[in-house]
Amino acid sequence: MKLILRFVFFSCIGLYMGLTSVFAQKYGLADTFDEKLRIPQFVQPAFDYWMRDTWVTLGPDEYYYMTGTTADPNRVFPGQMHCWDWNDGLYLWRSKDMKNWEPRGLIWSMEKDGTWQKNPKIYGKSERYAKRSINGDPLDNRFHAVWAPELHYIKSVKNWFLVACMNESASGKGSFILKSISGKPEGPYVNIEGNKDKPLFPNIDGSLFEDTDGTVYFIGHNHYIARMKTDISGLAEELRTLDEKKYDPEPYIEGAFIFKYDNKYHLVQAIWSHRTPEGDTYIEKAGVNSQETRYSYDCIIATSDNVYGPYNERYNAITGGGHNNLFQAKDGNWWATLFFNPRGGQAAEYKTTCRPGLIPMIYENGKFRPNQNYKSK
Repeated sequence: MKLILRFVFFSCIGLYMGLTSVFAQKYGLADTFDEKLRIPQFVQPAFDYWMRDTWVTLGPDEYYYMTGTTADPNRVFPGQMHCWDWNDGLYLWRSKDMKNWEPRGLIWSMEKDGTWQKNPKIYGKSERYAKRSINGDPLDNRFHAVWAPELHYIKSVKNWFLVACMNESASGKGSFILKSISGKPEGPYVNIEGNKDKPLFPNIDGSLFEDTDGTVYFIGHNHYIARMKTDISGLAEELRTLDEKKYDPEPYIEGAFIFKYDNKYHLVQAIWSHRTPEGDTYIEKAGVNSQETRYSYDCIIATSDNVYGPYNERYNAITGGGHNNLFQAKDGNWWATLFFNPRGGQAAEYKTTCRPGLIPMIYENGKFRPNQNYKSK
């Protein structure tokens, strides 16, 4: 009898350890074939304009405002439009119904409104940038672009703020915050004191988050957070690393922002999935994170009871939805933005790429996912 009990005991231990190993291995795997998480087929570009990193927010005036990384509309050159090296500033659109979008024009120009931001880094003929050949455009050697803008209405100070970042300009890449001096989303905008002469944060994809108590936080690429001063003039504390349940090993991650819902903090990030013979994965390892295996740029979310963390296991909310944001509409329903990424294997599924789009979302069992059954009113 003792031998039988001992066998059962050690068998259970072995089964537990085996299951633990299997479950541990599953964290970081992806299922890019899951129809529930894919961009619904009825989702089409909101309008025809070259844009990446689409951002939408609902203002106190009942208008929805949209911005994103854009290519200069006056840049004419044969081949592919892009924003990697050079563009002219930040553009804005607004809508009452998320169907008809009214252009509000260039609301912040690097040349006219920028200070340290307007100095480009120009590579000479003898020092060409290694990645300059996108379409043969001579401007590929001039680094002067602003990326990933976010428009925020901060209730505690009753004003609009823009967060954006520079590419490899003469001042180096970095994120900065602009405030409206008119109190209107169209600006004009000026640098806050904390980045008057240089970036507030020395990397891309900065973001802002206002908690329900009015406390405002800066979120930095891609795992940093710091509380802002009450007047949003600069950081009130040193940047600290968010407490996250990371993949092992951790991949490159972009586009972090935080929002609060259901009394939880939701950390949203953009991570590439890779299709391999062993399955889809977000985990970074040799031979996997290559251009050949990239499939989709996904919207990944983790939740926490505290803004600093710990954040629980990440989950894929939208296959192909990364670098985006989630927001609530006037009727309380959730939506997410996207831009139809032209890179990776999924790009072949899109008729057009780099265009702003909107995905209806649902929230159930503590997770967000696309509403595949949404019917427009």
